[in-house]
Amino acid sequence: MDWIEALVLGVIQGLTEFLPVSSSGHLQIFSALFGIQGEENLAFAVVVHAATVCSTIVVLWKEIAALFGGLFKFRWNEETLYVAKIAVSMIPVAIVGLFFKDAVEELFGSGLLVVGVALLVTAVLLAFAYYAKPRQKTVISFRDALVIGVAQACAVIPGLSRSGSTIATGILSGNNKERVAKFSFLMVLVPILGEALLELMKGDFAQAESGISALSLVVGFCAAFVSGYFACSWMINLVKKGKLIWFALYCLVVGVVVLILH
Repeated sequence: MDWIEALVLGVIQGLTEFLPVSSSGHLQIFSALFGIQGEENLAFAVVVHAATVCSTIVVLWKEIAALFGGLFKFRWNEETLYVAKIAVSMIPVAIVGLFFKDAVEELFGSGLLVVGVALLVTAVLLAFAYYAKPRQKTVISFRDALVIGVAQACAVIPGLSRSGSTIATGILSGNNKERVAKFSFLMVLVPILGEALLELMKGDFAQAESGISALSLVVGFCAAFVSGYFACSWMINLVKKGKLIWFALYCLVVGVVVLILH
């Protein structure tokens, strides 16, 4: 992978991580177009996912600062309760990461059939979330947090949008759209940063292991961070206005095209 390919893939990751169209699916599609191998693709995916986590921290820094401020009062307050719900939401993806990591890595080299089918599933989820009119809840419950966490764990499949799955699941559970969007973006911070840290400690980012130069990793990280910053801000406003149906149509079209051409 040269730095130009890294730049293109980084921008794609930053935009599609927050828009409900599956960043991993688009990375798979464009990696196939560029002829990038599975191991190389996986190492790059971890780096650019870490970049979008950093852009999330920048966009939502007020909410994150408030959570830490409440948490370190060491009282069972609203912020501590919210952090506890985020912790509950991370349980399913932690189980997948600990016990099914090899299976997940195989999915990143399994071709575009999985991506095409998963994009169609994403389209169905987003359409349901758009047309469903469940009774609105005032807060996200622990049960909702766990269900949203299961949706996040399922979204390790390339083509199944993480933000789309978690936001759609939260809306279908009757939660406020803007609250669900912010919860979705906050709940992924620790798992992705943890994965990146583990890969760094194992040395999987070294060129001998990943097949990617340091320059390409840096360019990809920066491109994903900048595009992710704008996409995160945009997505929160889009969810608030209930415009998910257009992304459902996009996923439907791309999914069908991928299945035809794979």
